[in-house]
Parts: sequence; structure tokens; C-alpha cells
Amino acid sequence: MMDIKLMDAKAGLGYALRRINRLLRPPVTVTPAPTDVLFERDLEIPMRDGTCLRANLFRPVIEGRFPIIMSAHPYSKDHLPKPGKPLFQYRVMQQSVPITHSELTGWEAPDPAYWVPRGYVVVNLDLRGFGRSDGDSALLTQLEGQDYHDAIEWLAKQPWSTGKVGLNGVSYLAISQWRAAAERPPSLAAICPWEGFSNAYSDVGRPGGILDQGFFKLWAGQLLKCGRNAVSLHEEASRHENYDDWWKSLTPDLAAIEVPALICGSFSDQLLHTGGSFRGFERISSKDKWLYTHRGPKWGTYYSEEVQALLVRFFDHFLKGESNGFETTPRVRIEVRDTGDTIDRIFTCDQWPPKAVEPLGLYLNAEGLLHKEETTTGSIDFDLTKGKASFLWTVPSNLEVIGKMRLKIFAELVGTQDALLFASVRKFREAKEVVFEGSFGFPLDNVTKGWLQLSKRKLGPERKSLFDVPLTFEKQEPLSAGDIVSAEMPLMESATAFRAGDQIRLDVQGFWPSPHHPLFGNFPAQYDRSPKGRCVLHVGGAYDSQLILPVMGQ
Repeated sequence: MMDIKLMDAKAGLGYALRRINRLLRPPVTVTPAPTDVLFERDLEIPMRDGTCLRANLFRPVIEGRFPIIMSAHPYSKDHLPKPGKPLFQYRVMQQSVPITHSELTGWEAPDPAYWVPRGYVVVNLDLRGFGRSDGDSALLTQLEGQDYHDAIEWLAKQPWSTGKVGLNGVSYLAISQWRAAAERPPSLAAICPWEGFSNAYSDVGRPGGILDQGFFKLWAGQLLKCGRNAVSLHEEASRHENYDDWWKSLTPDLAAIEVPALICGSFSDQLLHTGGSFRGFERISSKDKWLYTHRGPKWGTYYSEEVQALLVRFFDHFLKGESNGFETTPRVRIEVRDTGDTIDRIFTCDQWPPKAVEPLGLYLNAEGLLHKEETTTGSIDFDLTKGKASFLWTVPSNLEVIGKMRLKIFAELVGTQDALLFASVRKFREAKEVVFEGSFGFPLDNVTKGWLQLSKRKLGPERKSLFDVPLTFEKQEPLSAGDIVSAEMPLMESATAFRAGDQIRLDVQGFWPSPHHPLFGNFPAQYDRSPKGRCVLHVGGAYDSQLILPVMGQ
């Protein structure tokens, strides 16, 4: 098959220079604090067990009662930027579009300078064991949800509050909302989890059963430094290989959530929040729920004028009771990208995935191609430590792929009993790769990707759709010599337009495909690698290995 270079030396150097420029001069404008916002530090909030948590409070200088916009996280409510000095995170996880917020804005938090003049009180809470709050860390646990519940109810009873609270924020400030909402505090009126994982095992710690040695390890180490943690999340994840009771204790009960919700499902953040956000939208029990999708940069999108205006309409409706028509807003907003910089179209519908999506099965063959028709029996093999198997399909007519792809393979291992498999789907146009926004500010991402530790291939009994892969991760089944096993791998949600003549390439390999280098790669993404050995993919006949695409009906 043709050899297509992903990035030549000139393009790589240009990318590195842009990285260096944004490291020195991130496109973030921090504005001075406005004079019409009253800032109160270290408001003490008692918990049911007597522990004291502390929050920063921002409210209008005028007297009155106002609804509350709240966030809670481990990143210290007092870690704030200054005009001309944006937070360091923006230098490392860079954004491709400019961002503007005030110096009152904590990391990934709502901007008080935006919300307070619009008639809200803004609360930024240090979670238990972090910042100025007492106690020991309870990250991701039910205790954290109970703390959030208690804080919501205490704040709702204050004389400046109307008694209605809404939750808002990005990443961990979204993750903590799942736990809080599952506790059903009576004063919680709406939530907006803007990109947040909902299953620590499959979304961040061990996607596909494979241990994350990059972001998750780095993040867990930082949490140890800034909080009172009894254990390292990464060290515990290393000890708990399967989805056991420890992992289950970190998983919120999404079905218990009934409060109105506006959820962001990003196609960009596939290494961290994509899967958990879509799972949250699908599984919460809320009658009133909306899904906003995009493939732009995480924080650049969140702080954009369009999104902030949408959030104001949402909270005005559910916290202030305004008849602004938000209840008639279409439930799902889908952004389809042609390239990383080009939106092909934006459309709305009533469900995810759209009703018009149909499965298109492409069969893998031994010549490294994908075909709509079944192929003859054969095989293709690769070295797990340095090789890969690639399969190419030329798109015959314009189409849109929207939803979760599914990969079905028949695998045999030589020289090892297990393999850590990584699948990537890439788009090419005129022999050049078309790249997209990815996790951690990486602008050279592929269309979508998936992970699978082959010994953890066991499926649960229920498949909700043709694109669902109900992996359980509860036990391992190593392969013996000569075994040929069927395995399925879910690939992350995406929404991509393809033109006639474009090419889709599927790569399967035993190590993470992107370089780890901070200037040239997808830093800090990194995962465990396969042991030495070879993987043989069997195709054709009884071995109906397929890449199944969710294609919009024509």
C-alpha cells in the first residue's frame, strides 16, 4: 500500500516553533477585576461530619437575593491569574484560539466578572483536602459528592441567595458535578458539566484496560503535591488492573441524576473527557438535557462568546425562571469538521447519535485495504513493539461519519500471551493527512482512536446498538499458542466529513502512535506498551474483521 508521511521535517519544525511561541506568549488575555463585584475570601462552609470547607464568593455590590453559579475542584480557589500573566497551564496545554477572562477566574472555572453583572453569585469551592479546606482528600468518591451536596444546601440558605444553585465548569469542575447531582441536593436546579469524564477506569486511568502512563500519572503526582492525599491515584490504578470494587467506588451513579443538564461532549478531548461526557448524556435520567458538541480547543470554546451566551440562557431559564425559550432549544448540537480548522456544517437533532446514522461495515483484507464486500481468507501480521498493520479505503462519494466507530478483529499472538492494542483512524486528502484538534492542545490529532488490552476482551451480555461495545474489564483471559480470538474495540466519538476521493486509513499497533515529545508530540499522552511478540490479524471468510462506521444516511 502507499506510504504516506504523517509530518515532514519542515512541517515538524514549524509546529515546534509555534509551540515555543505559545509557551512564551499564550493567546490569553487576563482583564482587571471589575469594581462592581464584591469578592469575599474563605467563606467557611460546614460539612455533615464537622469538616470545614472554604470557598471564595463573588456577588453583586447591590443588596438583593441572587441565584448561585458554583464550581468545586482540587486546584485551589486562590490560584488566580493576573493581567498580563495567564495561568501556567495555558503555556503547556496550548489553545489555537484567543481566550479572554478576568483575573478573578480560577482554572477552568466560570468568570465572576461575566456572571456577577448578569445577576448571579459565583462560588468557587476548595474540595476536601485541597487549598484552604480542611480534611483529607476524597477525590472521585461518594464523600466528595456528599460534601458538594452539603455545600449547595448551606449556600442556598444564605440571605443573599434565592435558594437555587447551578453547577458550572470544565474538566474536574465538571467531573465533580456528576457526584453532586447524583446525591440530589434539593436546591440544585441545573448542572453544566463542560467536558468531564464519568468513569475513571475507562476514560482516564485504564482506557481499554491499558494503564495511562502520561497525563494520568502526571495529574496524580500533582494532586499529591497540592493536597492531603493518602494514596496516589496512579499507584492505585497500577495495582488494580481490572474493573474491581475500587474502581467502582470511583464511579458516579449517572442514572440517579435527574436535574436539568447542559453537557458538552467534545470530539477533541478523546484521551480524557470525550467518552465520559457522551456517556453522561446518554445515561443520566434527566428529562431536560442538552448536548453541545464541538471539535475546537477545550478552553477556547468554553470561554467563547457563543458558549457563554448559551450558558446564560440555560441558567437564566432554570435558575431565574425566565421564559427565554431555552426549553425549545434542540436537544443535540452537532459540529461536523472537514479539517481541523474548517467546520463543514453544524446541525441540530433530538438524540445522540442522530436517528439517520446507519452502519457501514468495511472488511479488512490481507493486502492492507478496506472493502465493502467480504474478502478472501488471509492474514496480516506485525511486530508489537515497532510495527503496525494498516488498512486503506478510498471514499467513493461524499459522506459524514458521526458517532462511535467499532473495530472487530480476529487476533492471534506469537511469542506472548497478551497484547496492548491501539487503533487509529486517519483521514487523508491528496496524499496528505488531514489533522484535527486533540487532547492537551495537540492540533495534529487523527479522526478517532481506541485502546484494548487483548486479554480484557470479554463482553457483557447487552449490546445497546450496533456501535456499542460492552467491555466489562472484570477479568483477564490470556491467549495460548495457536489461539485465534475475536475481539471488539470501541473508537471514540467523532463527527467528520469526507469528500469523494478522500482516504480513510486504519492503523493497528502495539504502542501509542503519537510521539511523547513536548515540542513535536502529543505531550503528556503516553501508555503502557505491548510485550515483545507478534500479532497476527486474520481476515476473510469466518474471520469477518471489520471497521464499522456510523454514516449519516444519504
